[in-house]
Amino acid sequence: MSATADHAEERTNPAARLGFQPGQVVQEIGYDDDVDQELREAIEEAVEGDLMDEDFDDVADAVVLWFRDDDGDLTDALVDATTYIEEGGAILLLTPKTGRSGYVEPSDIQDAATTAGLTASKSVSVGKDWSGSRLATPKAAKSKK
Repeated sequence: MSATADHAEERTNPAARLGFQPGQVVQEIGYDDDVDQELREAIEEAVEGDLMDEDFDDVADAVVLWFRDDDGDLTDALVDATTYIEEGGAILLLTPKTGRSGYVEPSDIQDAATTAGLTASKSVSVGKDWSGSRLATPKAAKSKK
């Protein structure tokens, strides 16, 4: 594939735009009937494999976290999600867009991410009803012995 084709794919495929790569293991948390199936399929296509469910008991390269305002405490959900991923891995936090049932305020996302020790990026539209925030885990400092 040419560099031009790669850039075109990044613009049209939200999973590629969000940084998903072939071979990554991606765990999905918070799946329900309201999730964006097209986005899920795009992520599976980008990683060339299935999304792992909440019962996956190994370490993932990234986590897709579907979260709605009535799902409980966002900080707790983010802290829990960090236990599933490699150091330096990412969490894609997906929340309903403004005006949709379950909408989460951007300030709440920022506060929860900071409290959970994550670095939040700008929110991006990833579908008709969902916004995504890519949250990065800190790379562990190398310990000196």
